[in-house]
Amino acid sequence: MILIPAIDIRQGNCVRLKQGDVKYETIYSTDPGNVAKIWKSKGAKRIHIVDLDGAFSGESTNKEIIKRICSCVDVPIQVGGGIRSLDKISEIFNWGAASVVLGTVAVSNLQILKEAVNRYGDERIIVAVDAKDGKVAIKGWKDITSIDMLSLVDNLKEIGVRNILYTDISRDGMLYGPDYNGIKGFLEKDIKVIASGGIRNKEDIIKLKQYGIYGAIVGSALYSDGFDLKRVIEAIESDGN
Repeated sequence: MILIPAIDIRQGNCVRLKQGDVKYETIYSTDPGNVAKIWKSKGAKRIHIVDLDGAFSGESTNKEIIKRICSCVDVPIQVGGGIRSLDKISEIFNWGAASVVLGTVAVSNLQILKEAVNRYGDERIIVAVDAKDGKVAIKGWKDITSIDMLSLVDNLKEIGVRNILYTDISRDGMLYGPDYNGIKGFLEKDIKVIASGGIRNKEDIIKLKQYGIYGAIVGSALYSDGFDLKRVIEAIESDGN
C-alpha cells in the first residue's frame, strides 16, 4: 500500500476544509510548493494535488503553482479538481503530472472519460468517486446526485476504468476515521482503490493496509501533532509491501 499526502490549493494557499466547505477553511501554508517538498523529504512516494478553485468553478487559478510542483518535486504527482475536458487533461499531463483525477466528468460525460482512458491508459486516469450517504457528489461536492456510488463503479469498469479514489464527504477533514464499510464495497468490485476521508492516525493506515487497498490519501492528519508522516510510511513499508 502507498500512503499519499494531499495538498489542497485554494487561492494560491495550501488549505484544509471540513466536508469540502470553504466556511471551515484553515490555511496551513502560503507556499504549496514548499509543502510538497516537505512531504517528499519525509518519504512520500506520490503526492495528491487538488485544485479547489478548479473543482468549485471549473476554472483553475492555480496553474503556475501546480506546474511548479510537478517540475520541482521528484515524485509522481496526481492532479484533480475541475478537469472536465480532454484539452485540460492533455494540458495537465504537459505540466508533468503522472496522472489525473477526474470526478464530475465521470458522471456528466462518460465519452470524455472513455476517450481519456483509451488515449492515456488506465493507470494514468483515476476516477474520484465522492459520495455522501452512498450517493455520488459532483462539482466540488456542491451537488449530490441520485446515483449510487457502487452502481457508478460498474459503469466505470465497462469503459476501462481501473483506478478509483473513494472519498466519504461526511468524513473529509473531520478526523473521524475512514469509511471501512464503503471501502469494502469498492473492493468487492475488483477494482484498484485509493481511500480518502477521515484518516486520523497510524492505526487507521495499518487497518486500511490489511484491507488490501492500493493506496490511502491523508490530509488533515498531516497537520496534527500525533501524525508523523515519515514514521507512518516506514511502518507500512516495513514488510516490503
